[in-house]
Amino acid sequence: MSVKAKLSSKDEKFLNMSLNGNMMKVVLYVGFPLALYQMLSQIFAVLDTMMAAHISKESVSAVAYLSQINHLLSAVGGGLAVGAGIQISRAFGEGNFVLVKKRVSSLYLLCLSVGVAMLVGILPFTHQFLVMAGTPEGLIEVGTSYFIVQLFTMVVQFLNNVYIAVERAHGNAKLIFRLNMMVIVVKLSLTACFVYILNSGLVMIAVASLISQLVLLAFAVRNSLSSDGVFSFSLSAVSREKEVISPMVSNSLPVIAEKALFAFGKTIINSMCTVYGDVMVGAMGVSNNLGGFTTNPQNGFQEGAAAVISQNFGAKKYKRVLQAFGCVLLINVILGAVISGIELWQLDFMASLFDSNSPEFHEMIKLVYRYEVFGAVPLGINAAVMSLLYGLGKTKLTMVIHISRVFVFRIPVFWFLQNFTNLGQASVGIVMMVSNISVAVMSSAVAAVVIYKYRKAYLKNEAGSEV
Repeated sequence: MSVKAKLSSKDEKFLNMSLNGNMMKVVLYVGFPLALYQMLSQIFAVLDTMMAAHISKESVSAVAYLSQINHLLSAVGGGLAVGAGIQISRAFGEGNFVLVKKRVSSLYLLCLSVGVAMLVGILPFTHQFLVMAGTPEGLIEVGTSYFIVQLFTMVVQFLNNVYIAVERAHGNAKLIFRLNMMVIVVKLSLTACFVYILNSGLVMIAVASLISQLVLLAFAVRNSLSSDGVFSFSLSAVSREKEVISPMVSNSLPVIAEKALFAFGKTIINSMCTVYGDVMVGAMGVSNNLGGFTTNPQNGFQEGAAAVISQNFGAKKYKRVLQAFGCVLLINVILGAVISGIELWQLDFMASLFDSNSPEFHEMIKLVYRYEVFGAVPLGINAAVMSLLYGLGKTKLTMVIHISRVFVFRIPVFWFLQNFTNLGQASVGIVMMVSNISVAVMSSAVAAVVIYKYRKAYLKNEAGSEV
């Protein structure tokens, strides 16, 4: 059966802009809606944490700890969406629209199968799984039901991540923004209702997340099945051909490994933090949320630029690849400096939003973030490098960098600070600062080597080798 893959006039217009338009405008066009969503998402995540704090400060710690375990599991779906999404963007840039359709359709089915398999494998052994993850007994008691609901949410998110990656591949950033904002509003409204009106416990916060993701899934199914366009799903387009599956899987495996190991490393850090009491896990989680006000928008531009880089590389527009990297680097450095500066200025006020009226918790939050804030600009540089590496399909390098961030620059440093210094609680913030700055130095060195080799391979003369 032949596969129908029609290119809409909107997709054709975007592809022409991506390959030929002013690069700063292209990066802003694709990245700004994603960055704005990431920023607003972080604001609502902060409000979510505040609602958990309304229940108890132990609930904040439970959410912070169990969220990292959920990130560990979600790494599979997220990694497939990122790695395969880059290959979809590359095929789009090459103009191979039938291949795009086959990859999109096959990716949906693959993610659904993996998600269901993980759910079946973990759900009957939830308590044992949490114990194996090193979850403190007090947090297991508070958060087991919350975690079970999050498992179902994870499966839904697998499919939603694919849908978002597909929409990003053809520059539909505004639609992504609108749909994600809808998810945020639904989730926040339900959480507020459950916590403040119905006085529900922690599990209902997870239920609100599940419902909001199901709403997005409904739109994803409708939009993916509504036409025979290049980026729609078709069962007849699902393929096991090596050309279709192999590049997506090989590109995704390092991303899955990096996301899983990074999340696993953070659970180890959370466990190490309990030396200072379970509440310190919550303080670090709040500090990470504050840091997210800079890193999330930076990651939004990273995602958008990676798709643009992949499209231009697929179309052999080699100079534009480096132009895109330069644009996202400039944008992320400015974002990191401005936003983190405002947060540091208003740190006392922001800490008061999460402290559950506990002076001790308040000071813990401030102590950790005063150090973590120094990683804002370096992490912006790191995100720009990631966009270049993802766009070029060098996911093995991104894996090494992300794993090093936790297992080289964070866990060993934290262990040293705890055992050979008298810094105490300040160690939590110091290790975040050290790891975030160190990984930026490492990624910059990697980028320098990659760009040198890239120029040598693709830009052999000043006239350019663009096609």
